[in-house]
Amino acid sequence: MTAKHFIGNAWISNGDIIYTKSPSDQSQICDYHKGSQSTLEDAIHSARTAFESDQWKSRSRLRAQFLIELADGIRSVEEQLVLMITSESGKVISQVRHEVKAAINECIYYAGLSRAQFGRVAEFDSGQQSLFTREPIGVAAIIVPWNAPATLLIRSLAPAVAAGCTAVIKPAHESAGSHGILMQCIARCSSLVPGAINSVNDGGIAMSQMLVSHPEIDVISYTGSTATGKKIMEAAAGSLKRLSLELGGKSPAIIFEDASIDQAIDEIVRGAMPHSGQMCTAIGRVLVPKNLHSQVVALLVNRLSELKIGHALSSDSQIGPLINEAAAERYSKFVDQAKKDGEMHLTGERLDSDQFGSACYVSPTVASIDDVNHSLVQTELFSPFLLVETFVDKDEAIHRANSTTYGLSASVYTKTTKWAQRAARQIKAGTVWINCHNRLMVEAETGGYRTSGLGRLHGVEGLAPFLETKHIYSEFGEW
Repeated sequence: MTAKHFIGNAWISNGDIIYTKSPSDQSQICDYHKGSQSTLEDAIHSARTAFESDQWKSRSRLRAQFLIELADGIRSVEEQLVLMITSESGKVISQVRHEVKAAINECIYYAGLSRAQFGRVAEFDSGQQSLFTREPIGVAAIIVPWNAPATLLIRSLAPAVAAGCTAVIKPAHESAGSHGILMQCIARCSSLVPGAINSVNDGGIAMSQMLVSHPEIDVISYTGSTATGKKIMEAAAGSLKRLSLELGGKSPAIIFEDASIDQAIDEIVRGAMPHSGQMCTAIGRVLVPKNLHSQVVALLVNRLSELKIGHALSSDSQIGPLINEAAAERYSKFVDQAKKDGEMHLTGERLDSDQFGSACYVSPTVASIDDVNHSLVQTELFSPFLLVETFVDKDEAIHRANSTTYGLSASVYTKTTKWAQRAARQIKAGTVWINCHNRLMVEAETGGYRTSGLGRLHGVEGLAPFLETKHIYSEFGEW
């Protein structure tokens, strides 16, 4: 397939043709038309026109029907979409199957919320009435990363639609084919009002800068790195756009002395290695009491060494490649830094490109660094790299957990309910799991503290970035 732009319910073929390639074997996967500023301008104009026409924003039942149709559409191409995401992203196929099912569930959940938005009425004095309505904010820009192109698109688009916004989407160039299949599903929905949802393929930095600073964009929903999130915030400041940002993370996992160690290790391996660690909520730090350090390290090394590394399309692969060779090269530098400044327990390495068919494969690393100010502790590594740190008491454990600028997620492992609850309340993170990790669901809000972002996605609060509250006041007077 060749992924085109989608503007005003029409497919647009403007722009040079480029192709995506598989990090698993470097094969060419999908052609796509590169975006441009002029094409983006057309998409924004289309979205604004559709929003102002009132055919979309005031018809909640229509929007709910669209989301149901979209869920059915994704379900009808589920296997095709799974294969495309797996091929383009390098995420192993078992994890991609879960992602696509989650995207379908997002549509169904927000279809219900489309028809469940209510204002309120208050009378503060005799003959006076205040009516508070919730109205869509306008045109939403949705910027989608490559590491979960189905779920991370729908978890922003579905609440935007439920709220009544129109949208302009910019997908990542690495996942243009996956996004193209999703846009075909959107285009086939009979309830879609022309111009309500538009998409322009990635065209470089200039196009992205135009999108986030354009005066006709009212809200930006972005998932990605903290560094890029800060640039978006700066670019949006001139027009005071609403921002919904889910940014980087450095999730700590605290193992207390009374924890079930085997269960904790199972969850930590599961929570650290999804998509080879290329997930914002992936565990990056394991905090353990000093007396458990050796035991925990030995179990981690044993479990991680057993994971099968292989082609993402192989059903028995547990770790696939990193997204590209540049990411693998960065990983090698992280490993070299850990060798220099820390204690190595499992030394990750670049794997033989001739054997694996690509230079993007790496093996996991486990290292100990107790200096919380070290760059490897403070930086999101976005790779299969686990740092083990020690603490002497619960206060130090919490202090260490909060020692980075991030605050997206964390997990706590203990059999003592009191310890679990106290730790969860004291950790500065948007989500804290107890005796598990990465339990994500559409009904439960997610988002970050501090440099991990602004606002919340999922749940009822996922609608908030896309809505304005209006106060309408009237006086009845006397008889």
